[in-house]
Amino acid sequence: MPLYLTDDQVMLRDSAREFMAAEGSIAKQYRKYRDMNCKDGFGHGLWKQFAEIGFTGILVDEADGGVGLGHVEAGIVLEEVGRNLTPSPFLITAVAVVEALRDTRHRERWYPGILAGDTVAALAIDEGSKHRPESIAMIAERSGNGFRLSGRKQFVVQGASADFFVVAAATPDGLTLFAVEKGVKGLEVEGVRLADASIGARLEFDRVELDADAVIGEVGQGGPLLHRVLNAGRVGAASELVGVGSAATGMTVDYLKQRKQFGRLIGEFQVLQHRAAHLYSELEIARAATLKAQQLLDEDADEADMMVSVAKAKAGSASALAVREGVQMHGGIGMTDEYDIGLYMKRDRVLSELFGDAAYHADRVARLNDY
Repeated sequence: MPLYLTDDQVMLRDSAREFMAAEGSIAKQYRKYRDMNCKDGFGHGLWKQFAEIGFTGILVDEADGGVGLGHVEAGIVLEEVGRNLTPSPFLITAVAVVEALRDTRHRERWYPGILAGDTVAALAIDEGSKHRPESIAMIAERSGNGFRLSGRKQFVVQGASADFFVVAAATPDGLTLFAVEKGVKGLEVEGVRLADASIGARLEFDRVELDADAVIGEVGQGGPLLHRVLNAGRVGAASELVGVGSAATGMTVDYLKQRKQFGRLIGEFQVLQHRAAHLYSELEIARAATLKAQQLLDEDADEADMMVSVAKAKAGSASALAVREGVQMHGGIGMTDEYDIGLYMKRDRVLSELFGDAAYHADRVARLNDY
């Protein structure tokens, strides 16, 4: 499949770009909710607007009331989210969690609220300082007709605002995913402000009792389902990283055209021109890799798994380069809160760790190729 957008996808991109620039801008959303020390870190009003436009239903089948599009279209929206640093539950709720509930009875319970912009969900997967889904230690023991969950989760994005959690735990039969509603007895949620001012959470499960209906999919068969969910989240995060890097690069190039030193625009210095050209090429490679991964996921192709990790690794490294170069070429003011470029660096750090950093995915690509 060609690595460019169709006419319909270009229309979606233009619509998303216009909407994010107007309603999801840094001044109107990011700075506003950061400066007011909002407990959620995002505006529920904007989340409702996402729903009204149809963004929350991009990955929901038409039969379930959604738009019935794919990961390419979700990525188009996410790139614009990254470009504007728009604080939103879109990546976790409308992409990763929607994927988790697909083809299960839980979609009847939760999809309507997500489609209406009334429901926020969270993924409770990670337990340590790094993303290691292959080493989940949280235990779900059999208890009557259900299960008893004990353990801890952290780096749960939007966990403090979530109406329910998709939780991965080890059962005697293998890995199992559970839908756990907020407020259940024995669950403690501690909100934590992350580097980019978004809110994550640490979860403590103290013998949390769940009935059998809480199981997502089949008991002991959560491995393939979690894998599908993580791939959706990873390629979505890659798109957002491309947006972060692209906006940071555009902001830096604009600054090179305005700032003067020694009586000349600094953009006239060849060494800075070379660095800007390098940034552009790295981001275009990352964008192409991400689009290819999304296309393969939508086709359910065998190569999708490896390409998702290629995209996450490349987008992570390209975005990290863009924000570092951006801050450096801005000089000392790049580290001040007055200029937005530093905010992109903070968002890059959180997104890079989410669903595995570049090193994790580079290693995963090597292992998938038997190195």
